[in-house]
Amino acid sequence: MARGKVQLRRIENPVHRQVTFCKRRAGLLKKARELSVLCDADIGIIIFSAHGKLYDLATTGTMEELIERYKSASGEQANGCVDQRLDPKQEAMVLKQEINLLHKGLRYIYGNRANEDMTVEELNALERYLEIWMYNIRSAKEKVPTVD
Repeated sequence: MARGKVQLRRIENPVHRQVTFCKRRAGLLKKARELSVLCDADIGIIIFSAHGKLYDLATTGTMEELIERYKSASGEQANGCVDQRLDPKQEAMVLKQEINLLHKGLRYIYGNRANEDMTVEELNALERYLEIWMYNIRSAKEKVPTVD
């Protein structure tokens, strides 16, 4: 038996909201454990309930170890400060490269690929931009009132 599509909006009834939170939290944690076992992935999930209660899952080691790995992988320093300031010339150069990549990606998407083969890195970057755009578009769509 197929289930109907759930409308993504806040559940007004606090009892139903709490029940849904508990069930979905359990399902999310179960899926994370399965993904970790099946794909040998290290997963960390942090959830704060509406009442401020903390739920977390670290499939390997502790959450602190995973957070430290995240910080080192994302380029953060151990003290939590991020120094990403570039001088204006470097920043302008980075922005020009980003703009050129986006223009090249748009030409690629629209089929104007004449003498323009994209590298795997460029395609991965374009894919990340597209995922961000899709997320933003879906978020905007959810905020638009629907006429029933």
